[in-house]
Amino acid sequence: MSEIITHAVKALNEKLGDGFDGTAKFQIEGEGSIMLDENGVREGDEDAEVTMIASTDTFRGILDGSVNPTMAFMSGDLKIEGSMGAAMKLGSALS
Repeated sequence: MSEIITHAVKALNEKLGDGFDGTAKFQIEGEGSIMLDENGVREGDEDAEVTMIASTDTFRGILDGSVNPTMAFMSGDLKIEGSMGAAMKLGSALS
């Protein structure tokens, strides 16, 4: 597991606490994927209701609060595949 994925898993577990109601995947370009579900956060690349794809810098900004996920999506820095409802739910959980 890359250092970036390891750090991201830890940060997301701290933010989401009891997990996420649904299944989501963050795909960090050039690094790997992170799964979020009712069991918590872990490295993985399984099927999910929604997949969010971003660069390392965009993903870091979303985690530390310096990048608004909605603005990242609108500017094309964050790509979303799958359920927009699940994406919005996850965006609210990360805020």
